[in-house]
Amino acid sequence: MVADADKPGGLEAGIHTDFSQAMSYGDYLKLDLLLGAQAPLSDSHDELLFIVIHQATELWLKLMLHEVEAAQARLRADDPQPAFKMLARVSRIQAQIIQSWDVLSTLTPADYLSFRDRLAQSSGFQSYGYRLLEFALGNRNAATIAAHRHNSALAARLDAALRAPSLYDDAIALLARRGFAIDRAVLTRDPSRPWRREASVEAAWRAVYADTAAHWELYQLAEKLVDIEDWFQQWRFRHMKTVERIIGQKAGTGGSSGVGYLKRALDYAFFPELWAIRTAL
Repeated sequence: MVADADKPGGLEAGIHTDFSQAMSYGDYLKLDLLLGAQAPLSDSHDELLFIVIHQATELWLKLMLHEVEAAQARLRADDPQPAFKMLARVSRIQAQIIQSWDVLSTLTPADYLSFRDRLAQSSGFQSYGYRLLEFALGNRNAATIAAHRHNSALAARLDAALRAPSLYDDAIALLARRGFAIDRAVLTRDPSRPWRREASVEAAWRAVYADTAAHWELYQLAEKLVDIEDWFQQWRFRHMKTVERIIGQKAGTGGSSGVGYLKRALDYAFFPELWAIRTAL
């Protein structure tokens, strides 16, 4: 008898095909749930693209937050080496989501207008995954939680994230534990407040870069943070240009000024001292 593997289109003998009593790939990934979560509200061919891009981005945001929080735990444990891989993974993910704007930019103004009114007031501004990630990286703005107050459990999670130390707070605390003279007001500050460029932190990072051999771990950490901020700025820029390409200067569905709002976001820096020292070195 000819084995299946030798037949045109045949399968190798060891490949499992009976999953009546076993977990399949689809079961493990809950593909029925995942692939059933796309529910266009119009008859527009292009609405599915819009939904898939944004849902995929939310999954990437979830993974980035998972990696950032794990990296924070390693920094707090004075074990930064594993954090470097986690933060490097965040940067790789950022490269992926930046590429997603290239796909979304195939949506023309006419395509988008065919279903835009079905979005009502929903907007990416309301992404709590994005907000949690920004909070974790240090961009603290309590006013942004207002869009989530209708969901008490989610609002409580965001409130807690707002009050918890950010990745940068943990990096600065590590600087202090490694002997750098960080101002006590920095180490005891309210982490829910927006970060402002600070002289003692800037001096510490400058010292790290002035003698990288002596402070190699901290130097690696600094460069991982710069990588993340660099990619984040590229993501913001591609977001802004994609929105401009599709809706021009129209207001966003969530009530923002649209492109104007996104342009202002380009001016924000998570880790301002790490950029400032590049001029000072």
